[in-house]
Amino acid sequence: MDQAAPYATVATPFADDSRVWMIAGPTASGKSAYALDLAERTGGEIVNADSMQIYAGLRVLTAAPSAEETARAPHHLFGVADAAEGWSVGRWQTAAVRALHDIAHRGRPAIVVGGTGLYFRALTHGLADVPPVPESQREISGLLYAAQGEAAFRDLLRPLDPAAEARIESGDRQRLVRAHAVAVATGRALSDWQADTRPVLQPGEWSGVVLDPPRGELYDRCDARLDLMVENGALGEVAAMEARGLDPALPALKAVGYRELAAHLRGETTLDQALDAARQETRRYAKRQLTWFRNQTSDWTRVWAGVSPTGPTG
Repeated sequence: MDQAAPYATVATPFADDSRVWMIAGPTASGKSAYALDLAERTGGEIVNADSMQIYAGLRVLTAAPSAEETARAPHHLFGVADAAEGWSVGRWQTAAVRALHDIAHRGRPAIVVGGTGLYFRALTHGLADVPPVPESQREISGLLYAAQGEAAFRDLLRPLDPAAEARIESGDRQRLVRAHAVAVATGRALSDWQADTRPVLQPGEWSGVVLDPPRGELYDRCDARLDLMVENGALGEVAAMEARGLDPALPALKAVGYRELAAHLRGETTLDQALDAARQETRRYAKRQLTWFRNQTSDWTRVWAGVSPTGPTG
């Protein structure tokens, strides 16, 4: 694995013959600025790979590119879904493949940028064609988890899907329940379904880098960006979304910082308390992203962009 280096010293971090360049990394690492710089230098088009930036109405809070930034290079799949929708990885993959095909048809390089690791994996490894699992089975698996707790639930899952039980991190209730429900409903382990996947992009068609800043510097950037978000209207975005009365379980309403700012707007906390809680959650989220990319993209080049957080992007 390459050591992280300032991108100014890495003129061409991507393979010359790849038609898709991928830029991944934790929140506030400068991905958007890095991608935009690359797009302007190469004539490339940017494709969003961030599960929160898909949704309209939370541009500031999700650090989506500004109108000024999108005017500098073509951008795709930013703010294309209403918050009342819930996009799956598969739906994003379908939309992303369509965008990549159109960009290739125009003879331009595609720059896929974001912090959602599963989106990158959907392109480079594919998605499992798992049959639909009945809602009744999902509910039963969830009730079993709630009644028995994680340790006992893992004992139930292990004989059904030992690979998933070993792979899924502690506390990841959603994936544990899904693995159990799939195994029971289909009679086949989710891990076996996943082993049959085929990548959308073949080796040689793409290359990727991970922005990998020093942990302390990343946390400082997270704090600075959150303050800028509030200055630039994040509270207004949350207020408008709360006024819609949407189901809090919707993906868009799980954007980092949303829950804390919504609590402040309801009068449950002061703004300072909300910001402190949001900073802590942002750091935890960045740490989870770093861990995922370290484990899942160990063969990607590591780069440190060193971009100053002059705006709420990246």
